[in-house]
Amino acid sequence: MAASFKSIRYSLVIPVFNEEAVLPILLRRLDLVLSRLDGPAEAIFVDDGSSDSSSIVLRALATRDPRFRYIGLSRNFGHQVAITAGMDAAQGEAIIVMDADLQDPPEVIEQLIAKWKEGNDIVHARRLSRDGESRFKRATAHLFYRLLGRMSSVGIPTDVGDFRLIDRKVLDALRQMPEQDRFVRGMIAWLGFRQAEVTFHRLERAAGETKYPLFKMVRLAMNAALGFSDLPLRLAIWCGLTVSGLALLYGGWVILLWLSKDSHLVTGWSSTIVVVSLLCGINMLMTGIVGLYVGRIHAEVKRRPLYVVQTRAGFDRSEAPAAAPAIHAVNE
Repeated sequence: MAASFKSIRYSLVIPVFNEEAVLPILLRRLDLVLSRLDGPAEAIFVDDGSSDSSSIVLRALATRDPRFRYIGLSRNFGHQVAITAGMDAAQGEAIIVMDADLQDPPEVIEQLIAKWKEGNDIVHARRLSRDGESRFKRATAHLFYRLLGRMSSVGIPTDVGDFRLIDRKVLDALRQMPEQDRFVRGMIAWLGFRQAEVTFHRLERAAGETKYPLFKMVRLAMNAALGFSDLPLRLAIWCGLTVSGLALLYGGWVILLWLSKDSHLVTGWSSTIVVVSLLCGINMLMTGIVGLYVGRIHAEVKRRPLYVVQTRAGFDRSEAPAAAPAIHAVNE
């Protein structure tokens, strides 16, 4: 890459998946924010396999405006991997990750930068409210963060998504963590460094539909739980011990019936039930432990790349991004 990251101060990483409805508003607001920053900046859009016109709009923008970059992945690899692809390409001293749906207001970027200039290596954007979301989603999100905080051995900030700023040295450390099942906010929290936060009110989507349905939220929660807590393993242990304990109690009760010569007791039934129940409990215990470990190991040992880039635009310029005319409309 011709330009060194030292010539760029700020890198914005924005994953995109079928966001054609919101792009005109997003690009106008980004243009205003970029024009106010105190150093050269780039905005990297990572197209995570969009099927609408998002790729056409963003690729054309990256071709004509030196501040914008475009990465088109070969298919949908998921939000966390798209974030990773953008950060891998970022050249700035400070990297800001935000969503494209405008629920992460671009204007908050300046507050994140102000905290970074105070000497913080990681600056989280914490949500004070979640407008436009159902009660179910707000309740499950609240429960998720609280449970994760209790389960994890790492202090993961509550009510914080992927909207944050990280310093270049944090990104360099993060890129040494190649795991396949990624929970980026947990991985960043695990690194440590000096951290701070700013607060904002999360607004409802400006246009379009959510790209995080229930099954994707559940998958993200599972990655978080398995990657940053051993509680599922301990639950499997306690579940197996509970079943085994109940089997032993039941066996004791059957033995008492046998000793009392209960006429309803079928010969051979008691020993069969006790042995089967006990072995089922032990099997549940061992299967739970081994299964979780094997599943994660299987994903890691294949050593497949996290993502495949199909198209890149805006990365072959020899100079750092300079000021560009304001974006008034996107009609491509």
